[in-house]
Amino acid sequence: AATQQHGAVWQRDCTIPSCNDAAQSWIDGLIGQLESLGWSENDRFGVELAVTEAIVNAIKHGNQNDGGKEVQVRAVMQPDFVRVEVTDQGAGFNPADVPNPTEDENLEVPSGRGLMLMKSFMTTVQFNDRGNHVSMAKQLE
Repeated sequence: AATQQHGAVWQRDCTIPSCNDAAQSWIDGLIGQLESLGWSENDRFGVELAVTEAIVNAIKHGNQNDGGKEVQVRAVMQPDFVRVEVTDQGAGFNPADVPNPTEDENLEVPSGRGLMLMKSFMTTVQFNDRGNHVSMAKQLE
């Protein structure tokens, strides 16, 4: 993973307030960069969904929609690789406690779908021990 740092073509650290409008302009910038690197519409769509989900979760679940709290977002990008990190100021959660939305008894339960989406579109999705920081990466084949 250390070699990936050296080849970064684009990197952006940002602190956004806990509101979805601020998040959207950051996401738009990220997706615009992927487009300029020639990423397919499919790959851009997957990254956008995963990143949007992570930021919305940070605002809604992590920061409890508290406008006084912020979300840290960071992106590092190469021609065939992107990593996005999202950190909120909340108490955190245990990803293992989130119900699996594909199991029959959870089909009507809305929680868990976002995590499943993130994992299906990104190559890796990792949480810190506290559960208030997610690091997601997408490696193009």
